Amino acid sequence: MATIIFRKPKPVGGPVPPPAANGAERTGIIDIGSNSIRLVVYQGPDRLPATLFNEKVMAGLGRGLAETGAIAREALATGSVALARFAAVAREMEVTRLRTVATAAVRDASNGAELLGTAAALGLEVELLSGEQEASGAGYGVLSAIPDADGIVGDLGGGSLELIRVARGEVLDRISFPLGVLRIAAIRAKGPGALQRVVEQALRTSGWSGKGAGLPLYLVGGSWRALARLDMHINSYPLPVIHQYAMSRSAIERLGRTISHVNKAWLRAVPGLSAGRAATLGDAGALLGVLLKHLGTETTIVSAFGLREGLLYGALDPVIRAQDPLIVATRDEGQRHGRFPEHGDLLDSWIRPLFARDTADLARLRLAACLLADVGWRANPEFRAERGVEIALHGNWIAVDARGRALMAQALFTSLGGGTDTPAPLAMLAPAADLKRAVLWGLAMRLGQRMSGGLEGPLQRTRLLDDGAVLTLCVADADRALYSETVERRHAALATALARKAGVSRIASS
Repeated sequence: MATIIFRKPKPVGGPVPPPAANGAERTGIIDIGSNSIRLVVYQGPDRLPATLFNEKVMAGLGRGLAETGAIAREALATGSVALARFAAVAREMEVTRLRTVATAAVRDASNGAELLGTAAALGLEVELLSGEQEASGAGYGVLSAIPDADGIVGDLGGGSLELIRVARGEVLDRISFPLGVLRIAAIRAKGPGALQRVVEQALRTSGWSGKGAGLPLYLVGGSWRALARLDMHINSYPLPVIHQYAMSRSAIERLGRTISHVNKAWLRAVPGLSAGRAATLGDAGALLGVLLKHLGTETTIVSAFGLREGLLYGALDPVIRAQDPLIVATRDEGQRHGRFPEHGDLLDSWIRPLFARDTADLARLRLAACLLADVGWRANPEFRAERGVEIALHGNWIAVDARGRALMAQALFTSLGGGTDTPAPLAMLAPAADLKRAVLWGLAMRLGQRMSGGLEGPLQRTRLLDDGAVLTLCVADADRALYSETVERRHAALATALARKAGVSRIASS
């Protein structure tokens, strides 16, 4: 693994860059792809560092590669400018470890060494990934974001298509095909059925034909994410979060018909769809439709994570890999924006006895909501509940689907004073019974927040008991003053929602 380690420069006048937060190192990846070149800078917990910077340049290194075998001079110039900027930005941001990788276009082009030479002159050591390494990185990226993924990952780049079988947290079989989105137009130009024949032969001769039967296809790559953006727009999907968005094979077929009947101006008007991606939507959709047919797959699931995140994940210690990324991220958010550290974990422990029947999935979402319970505190009091919904729905979470986000949002809405109603668009994202359960979490969180004042001690010295008839708050004599009129009202509200009476009992002093 080629990694550049930048030394912190001595200040020579002018503003000094701010130190890394909490002393945490900043790491970066420059990804030289066949369609785009991108720099991403990360900082935060190893399992799921936050993105500090993300910029791409649509260099199109792979455009025309199938016909000429070389990267076009204009694309080389664009790529060189992008690399120079990204190297400079990484130094200005005090990135301590910078990894630069190149994929199919540079790997296959007769003049790819020219771009590698430009990078070397900038102080960048480029790893030229093989097709197998590229496939492994994409597979690990999906496993990083969807730890229980069981299916086939399809990573569509500009120059190549990687297919990877993932299951049980591991990358299994993997293969790379020269079927990048920038190559598809030339194949389709050979006549009707040409793409069908090429894909069918590639999968049959490699042993991948029918390998996706009964399994989802996890979509990685900007062109396929752009397809999902279009589907979300057409269907007025209420959650503008692409990660774990699902599309059926029939939906992909409908998208193909839509793309063939609309003009590029209409496509460019779709929110979140770049002009560069709009130009290749038809080819990306055509390839996906044929691929689903010959893999035998009926369902697709979009992954926001891919090669870059997979490179980070693949380098982690197994113990860190095993951490739940949703819990890691929500805990980090709570610690940075809440009032008191570790409050969310204590709050979940305090309300847990009321929800012993929650499945493991529900208990996980309840913990995530508790970890975020305090992040709306600094908002305007009139908008704390709305802030809670916004954080849950639109936060940069992974390993959680739309239903999970909705349950977290409902719990935060209720706990932050929004009441027991369900705000839009949560009812469109989760079943009513699940949302009702989340309302109960929110009422319990609201009681715990008020009784404790958000502090550690009161949560540790009191407890809730539910015997099926009475919801009892157990309080020591020394803490009896904590049970104020406001606390009593919240206690009663929770008891009523649980169809219980509210009671208070004394904890004997030790």
